[in-house]
Amino acid sequence: MRLALVLLSLLPVSAQKLPVLVELFTSQGCSSCPPADTLLARLEKEQPVPGVEVIVLSQHVDYWDQLGWRDPFSSAQFTRRQSVYAARLGAQGNYTPQMVVDGKVEFVGSDTRRALIAITEAAKRPKGDVRLTTVDRQPGAWIIRIDLADAPALVEVMVALVDPNVTIQVPRGENGGRELRHAGVVRTLSSAGSVAKSGGFSRTVMLKPSSQNQRAVVFLQAKNQGPVLGAALLP
Repeated sequence: MRLALVLLSLLPVSAQKLPVLVELFTSQGCSSCPPADTLLARLEKEQPVPGVEVIVLSQHVDYWDQLGWRDPFSSAQFTRRQSVYAARLGAQGNYTPQMVVDGKVEFVGSDTRRALIAITEAAKRPKGDVRLTTVDRQPGAWIIRIDLADAPALVEVMVALVDPNVTIQVPRGENGGRELRHAGVVRTLSSAGSVAKSGGFSRTVMLKPSSQNQRAVVFLQAKNQGPVLGAALLP
């Protein structure tokens, strides 16, 4: 597989670490979710698998919102995304907490052992070269260029804006009275376009963070929310 994603400029890129995307479907209204939230934060902070860069996305679903507390980060979009994974990966419907590694395997999101095994296995698969860089004299503008060969027929270029660390006091619901901490909270998730097999891709996108600390994650995913073929984090 030869797969290259280039966002033009001069940020340093580690050639030694392979990116693995870890998605967590969670909710502040779910009493069993805080341990999974903690695990996701540990995976990002500790980077426990040698040679791997763990990139995390915390996606808050909305089906807990009617049970005493509306999660301010919840979105029907993330619930729909989870439903697609459930159908494709063989889960018995949506549940929380659920962790998905590189779009290939799902399991209960608080299972540390399963997470480490899945991340280690994901790092053995071919990955695209994803480079995040900036465009001179154009604040917020990024050029995405892809050279794609020997890959699935269609690959989606996904861009997420995330809050890296969030702490919130939950007054009601199953976690009422608790202070919850989240890592990699997705605020927006959108497609920057798609690239066909053996084709090319070049597009300028505008990234407008709503806060100074917000960052971007760009990842390549096979059609129908298939396997993740590459990812990179823009601090």
